[in-house]
Amino acid sequence: MKYKGARIQVLDLPGIIEGAADGKGRGRQVISTSRTCNLILIVLDSAKPVTHKKIIEGELFSFGIRINQTPPQVRFKRSGKDGGGLNYQEITKQTKGMNIDVARLVLKEYKITSAEIILREDITVDQFIDVVEGNRAYIPVLYVFNKIDQVTVEELEILDQMPNYVPISSSLKWNIEELLEEVWSRCNMMRIYTKPRGQMPDYDEPVILHVDGTPTIEQFCMRLHKSIIDSFSHAFVWGKSAKHQPQRCGRDHVLMDEDIVQICKKVG
Repeated sequence: MKYKGARIQVLDLPGIIEGAADGKGRGRQVISTSRTCNLILIVLDSAKPVTHKKIIEGELFSFGIRINQTPPQVRFKRSGKDGGGLNYQEITKQTKGMNIDVARLVLKEYKITSAEIILREDITVDQFIDVVEGNRAYIPVLYVFNKIDQVTVEELEILDQMPNYVPISSSLKWNIEELLEEVWSRCNMMRIYTKPRGQMPDYDEPVILHVDGTPTIEQFCMRLHKSIIDSFSHAFVWGKSAKHQPQRCGRDHVLMDEDIVQICKKVG
């Protein structure tokens, strides 16, 4: 699928049934594929009860996928046998059940006697267990309710109260543009246009970067080719991130969507 100049790979996976996380109906292969995605679209029938939504959420949770969540701000580091026991600190007051005794009980189940724990946000015990496990995938999920042409306005208003959803009608092509825009937004993508010296920018094939963190010119160069950064001298940038047009920038300059970048290499 191509949208805003970006090629977005869409995988159509088989439906997830109850017991999929335990291997029923080849469910483990299906769900393990979804762990590698930037975004999961759960397509549901608007004319049917949403009970299957809970089933899918439960199967994803059982397989270690945390939907529409961010990793807890917790520093957890195991120490050696002579690490000096449990070093537990709370930067933020805990109101959801976490304390040093609970942490000690949880670590005892994993046979961990020495560790450093720093809680930088208010978390639940389940979130702490996820941190200790260390193999959770935090993936955004968008619920796509199809066949909205078969429901009443009142039923659609009830669905509208649900977060993270987009109503569509695939047969009548209703609301497809909004769905594409939601996919673009939740994948946190941005377009950077290249400009060869003395030529017009290439608006047809932008370089796609993810805006998680701070996308810099160095990351842009690495996206093009790893060898470019070795001969990098400076770059000229046009766009929202530039203070003036163009701005001469170094490798640490933070880019913004639809910036134009011209890379200049070292001479000699």
